[in-house]
Amino acid sequence: MQKDLLSLLSFTRFFKRNCMRILGISSFYHDSAAALIKDGEIIAAAQEERFTRIKHDAKFPINAIRYCLAEGATSLKEVDYVVFYEKPFLKFERLLETYLAFAPQGFLSFQKAMPTWLKEKLFQKSMLEASLKDIDKDFDATKLLFSEHHLSHAASAYYPSPYNQAVILTMDGVGEWATTSVAIGNKEDIKVSQEIHFPHSLGLLYSAFTYYAGFKVNSGEYKLMGLAPYGTPKYADLIFKNILDLKQDGSFRLNQKYFNYCSGLTMITKKFEQLFQKAARKPEETLEQFHMDIAASIQQVTEEVMVRMTDHLAEETQIPNLCLAGGVALNCVANGKILKRGKFKNIWIQPAAGDAGGALGAALAVYHLHAKQPRRPAPKAIDAMKGSYLGPCFSQTDVESSLRTLGAKFHVLEQASLIEETARALAQGKALGWMQGRMEFGPRSLGGRSILADARSTTMQKVLNLKVKYRESFRPFAPSVLREDCAQWFDLDCDSPYMLLVADVLAKHKKEMPREENTLFGIDKLNLVRSSIPAVTHIDYSARVQTVHADTNPRYHALLKAFKEQTGCPVLVNTSFNVRGEPIVCSPEDAFRCFMGTELDALVIENCFLLKEEQDPSLKLDYKNSFTLD
Repeated sequence: MQKDLLSLLSFTRFFKRNCMRILGISSFYHDSAAALIKDGEIIAAAQEERFTRIKHDAKFPINAIRYCLAEGATSLKEVDYVVFYEKPFLKFERLLETYLAFAPQGFLSFQKAMPTWLKEKLFQKSMLEASLKDIDKDFDATKLLFSEHHLSHAASAYYPSPYNQAVILTMDGVGEWATTSVAIGNKEDIKVSQEIHFPHSLGLLYSAFTYYAGFKVNSGEYKLMGLAPYGTPKYADLIFKNILDLKQDGSFRLNQKYFNYCSGLTMITKKFEQLFQKAARKPEETLEQFHMDIAASIQQVTEEVMVRMTDHLAEETQIPNLCLAGGVALNCVANGKILKRGKFKNIWIQPAAGDAGGALGAALAVYHLHAKQPRRPAPKAIDAMKGSYLGPCFSQTDVESSLRTLGAKFHVLEQASLIEETARALAQGKALGWMQGRMEFGPRSLGGRSILADARSTTMQKVLNLKVKYRESFRPFAPSVLREDCAQWFDLDCDSPYMLLVADVLAKHKKEMPREENTLFGIDKLNLVRSSIPAVTHIDYSARVQTVHADTNPRYHALLKAFKEQTGCPVLVNTSFNVRGEPIVCSPEDAFRCFMGTELDALVIENCFLLKEEQDPSLKLDYKNSFTLD
């Protein structure tokens, strides 16, 4: 008996000693983040912006790291490896070679970038070591590893997916050198097979048009995508003829005469503006039909590149599964087109597809490729991302304490009553903030930190944009729908938990448009009621669908079910809980401030229900002018 007990204790010590923890970090460009895995399981992941309240914060993610360690009940000393998501020296090599290739034209950008590189990025390893020692002065620097940028993206897409074999396509602006890469995932192995190198980049091409349309690069690309349906792609042929040389297999080259990102301080040259016979739009200038047509044109070009490339990969590999990552993978319209073609039987897209997700991918790459650890058994859920609910949560006690400190008036309800009361408020046309459970990882709110409203409302789209989000009126909103009811409302019958697939509203829910629609100016078409769920129906009858699953978010699923029971409709508007220029809320304090700074009618945090009409008017804030516009 004693011998058995000693053996058990010995085994327990061995298990604890061999429990592998890996911390992934992405930072110093945009969307800094941290992620923690333990024995291959994703424990926590979060962007630094959610803690600092600085959108797209690029600084070392000290707050995100501390959160991940706390969530994993571990310390930096107990972590086996810390891995950075890219290799700084390879990036520096690209900067030098680009300067030499474009000299002397590139001197201004080189002169501007060099002090930063010499001061920070060239010595990034020592900076990382110093920052980690600020967390734990005894941090062992031999634990610090570096992944490659596109390998980090590929790992973030493949390892959490439900597939044991897949084609992995990564497309973004640029990593060290690669802008597009193809890899094959097989069990725990990933092998990169093809790459397109800088300066030829689909991500930078899309960003150049984002800049030309007057939106901010690295954050405004989704605005360009949302603007595209208001226009016609009349400039697509001009782009193919002059700017983009596209091959049948989807590979491409860009004519560098039209771009300035290699040698200048802007994205485009005068030759670019001359081609389209119009100067670049300044931010906040009036949008014209021309800009809508430009958006439609580059969107069509992007879709054509992605479709050709994925068609070719499907035929070449005969592998039925596709995984996508990199910033271009957030183009949900193109993703929907790829899915609909059916060349790949299954598609899985990393919800944090941009650089933030690189932190997670880097950690997974070290676990499987460096430490040679096998993949965990296939999850019973959709995938291993846990619905992407990987950020902080707050107990009911903590929520109540925070709200009292803030001077909030609230009602504490049992769960059943809370769900019924919230569904009733939504059915009455109220727009409300919804903060439940763990915060989402990635750019989308998925029912953890969301603003919700009735999708049947004919005015809600405009109200939310102008009076709650304080953003451009043309921006569409996404629907959340019960997974079991998805095929009854949208031309989509597969899981779409991360709001990364666009599909059409079914014909039976559409409304016929009047003949005079074609005479309306682009954005004026927005006011026409196109379906029985107009608040989430874009002007081309499309919608960016989120399917809601009882196993990953039972409370949000219950709310949709209660709303369906009250109204017959299982669809709600779901948009991120923030205003334009602000990161998505993280804490109860963030949520209450946003609630009091906008025209939201109600707020639900855990089991606390708040009505705006009951709050002290002196607590109202001016959020409209509080954040830098994105």
